[in-house]
Amino acid sequence: MSGFAKAMAEIAAQVNDTLEQLLPIAETPEGRLFEAMRYAALAGGKRLRPFLVVVTAGMFRVAESSALRAAAAVEMLHTYTLVHDDLPAMDNDDLRRGVPTCHRRFDEATAILAGDALLTRSFEVLADPDTHSGQMIDLLAETMPMDMIAVTRLQQLKTGRLIGFSCEAGAILGKAPRPLRMHLLAYAHDLGLAFQIRDDVLDLEGNVDEMGKAVRKDDSHGKVTFVSLLGLERARAQAAILVDQAIAHLNAFDGEAELLRQVARFVVERRN
Repeated sequence: MSGFAKAMAEIAAQVNDTLEQLLPIAETPEGRLFEAMRYAALAGGKRLRPFLVVVTAGMFRVAESSALRAAAAVEMLHTYTLVHDDLPAMDNDDLRRGVPTCHRRFDEATAILAGDALLTRSFEVLADPDTHSGQMIDLLAETMPMDMIAVTRLQQLKTGRLIGFSCEAGAILGKAPRPLRMHLLAYAHDLGLAFQIRDDVLDLEGNVDEMGKAVRKDDSHGKVTFVSLLGLERARAQAAILVDQAIAHLNAFDGEAELLRQVARFVVERRN
């Protein structure tokens, strides 16, 4: 296992432990709701956004416990978006991270409540002293013409904003000066677009076993994506350019940002 993969796995395990603590099992009448929240949040995944939080927090000497709480909150917020995206009224998906989606494992009403509760809990954790406009446009992308500017704006709202916060959260906790935070936000901007382009490519080229979810849905739904606008090869080239730009934004941090550089390369090389 490479040093980068080991670091990702170690931080993912720490985030999972923190999620376990923040989402305890409840032996009460509402226990089924907590079970659904835990099912969705602890179902695996790359934990990329929490990884960004923890790594940037480490760059500014933030206490590990604070960084992990913020990282877990980001993962809860991200999981809320996945649970609601998968609902029949949205993407109507049956598989997420290689297992049945929350509404398939439980029921639609429970999944809605679980997503709402994860969103609320994430804000509670972020606001604790111890420590989605985008989806609407995404639905419209299936029915209205969209150019490159519109698709880029869509992905900044739907994917980019949370990645941006994930990159900046550690700097906020570490009271970093604004210029350094701006470097991280610029990095996150290009990273988020590269991540989405790779997602679009994988939706076309990937398979269910590797992806852990349905593929080729964008094309079948007529959704405008970076790949449909640019073509496969130009989309790959654009993702590579964005990764180089993202890495260049980290020059101000010297060797401390090496893991973030590896994240940028990872997002365009991943298979799921």
